[in-house]
Amino acid sequence: MLFDDPVFASRLLTLLTLSFHIIYATIGVGVPLFIMIAHWLGIKKNDYHYIMMAKRWARGYLVTVAVGVVTGTIIGLQLSLLWPNFMELAGNIIALPLFMEVFAFFFEAIFLGIYSYTWDRFDQRKHFLLLIPVAIGAGCSALFITIVNSFMNAPQGFDIIDGQLVNANPLLAMFTAAMPTKVSHVLATAYMTAAFMLAAIAAYKLIKGSNHAYHKKALHMTMKIGLIFSIATAIIGDLSGKYLAEYQPEKLAAAEWHFETEEGAPLLMYGILDENQEVKYAIEIPFALSILAHGYPTAEVIGLDQFPEEETPPLIIHYFFDLMVTIGGFMVGLALVYWLGMKLAWSFVKANWFRWIIVLGGPLSFLAIEAGWWMAEVGRQPWILRGIMTVEQAATSSDYVGLMFILFAALYLVLGIGTIVVLRRIFKNNPVEAELKRYEVKQGGETK
Repeated sequence: MLFDDPVFASRLLTLLTLSFHIIYATIGVGVPLFIMIAHWLGIKKNDYHYIMMAKRWARGYLVTVAVGVVTGTIIGLQLSLLWPNFMELAGNIIALPLFMEVFAFFFEAIFLGIYSYTWDRFDQRKHFLLLIPVAIGAGCSALFITIVNSFMNAPQGFDIIDGQLVNANPLLAMFTAAMPTKVSHVLATAYMTAAFMLAAIAAYKLIKGSNHAYHKKALHMTMKIGLIFSIATAIIGDLSGKYLAEYQPEKLAAAEWHFETEEGAPLLMYGILDENQEVKYAIEIPFALSILAHGYPTAEVIGLDQFPEEETPPLIIHYFFDLMVTIGGFMVGLALVYWLGMKLAWSFVKANWFRWIIVLGGPLSFLAIEAGWWMAEVGRQPWILRGIMTVEQAATSSDYVGLMFILFAALYLVLGIGTIVVLRRIFKNNPVEAELKRYEVKQGGETK
C-alpha cells in the first residue's frame, strides 16, 4: 500500500503540512506590512479610506493568524514524531532559533490584539505605533524559522564525534552561508504575495460592480508595492542561484537538468525528461545558466556527473523551478504594465479583462510560493541535514504515519474550509460601503 513505507509516508505528511502551513505563514509575514502602510497613508493623506483598509485587513488577518498558530504547532509536533533521529542529533543546536520564533510570534500577537481591540480609544498616530511591533514580530518570526531551514541546508557550528553532536555553538549555527539569501527571499516573496493577494481582492470587487474609491486606492497601492517586491524577488532569486552554484551545486544542476559539467552552460526552461534522461521540447537559453551561476557567460557550471547517483536530488525539481520562475516573471510584467498604464493613462488597465488577470495573480503568487518551497525541500534530498544525515536515517519507523496522514489531511480540510467561511461572513455581512457610510454619518459629512 501507499503508506507501508514509514519514510515515504513521513515525507508525504511533511509535504502536506508545509504546503498547507505556508499559505498562512506567507499571509502572516506579509499582511502586517500592508496594514501598517495603509494606516500610515491614512494619517499622512488625512484619508479615512486607508485607515479603513488597515482596520478591515487587520480583522481578516486575525483569522489567518489563529489558523496559522494551529498549523505551526503541528509542524513542531511532527518534527518530533516523524523525524526523531534528526531532532535528537540537531535539536540542541537549533532549539535557540525555534524558541526565538515562538517569542517573535507572541510579541506580534500581543500587539496585534491590542491594535485590533483599541479602535477609537487612541488617536490614529498613537494607534499606528502599535503596528510597528506587529510588523517587526512577523518579520522576525520568518527570520528565525528560515534560519532553521538554512541550517539544514548548510549545517555548521558543531562537530560530530562517534555519532554524537559536540562542541555546539548555536550562534554560529544560526549564521550559515545559506541564511542571507534564504531569509531575504522568504521576506520578499511574502510581501510580494501579500500585495498581489490584496490587489486581487480589490480588483475582484471592482469587477463585481463596486466602483468605490476605497477599492481603487487599495488596488493602486498594492500593485505598486507588489511591483517593488516582485523586482526584489527576482534580484534575490539571482543571488540564490549564485549561492547554489557555490554551496549546493547538485541542487542547481538537478533543477536545470544539467547533467555534464561545461563552460558556457545554457539555461533550460520547460521541456520533459524521458526514461533515458533525454531532454525534449525544452527552451534553451544560451549561456544563461553560467550567468545565473557565476555572473559571466563562459563560466564553468558543475553538472550532475560530479556527484554520486545516490546523492543526486530528484529531477522533478526542474518543474518546480520552471513554475516558480514563470509565475514570478509574469507577476513582474503584470505589475509593471499596470504601473505604466496608470502613469500613461492606458485605458485597458481599468478594463475588466485586465482586472481579471490581476485577480488571477493572487492565487498564482501563492502557487509560486509553493513551488519555491517544494524545490527547496525536495531539492535537498536525499539529505535532511546536508552532508550529515539522510532523510531515511532521520525518519520514524512507526507504522501509524499513514493513519496520521489521513487524520491531518481531514484537519487541514476543515481548517481551510473554515477559514474561507469565516472570512466570507466577516466581510460579506459588513461590506466596506456600509462601514464607510456609518463613519460618514458619525462624522456628519463625507469621507475624503
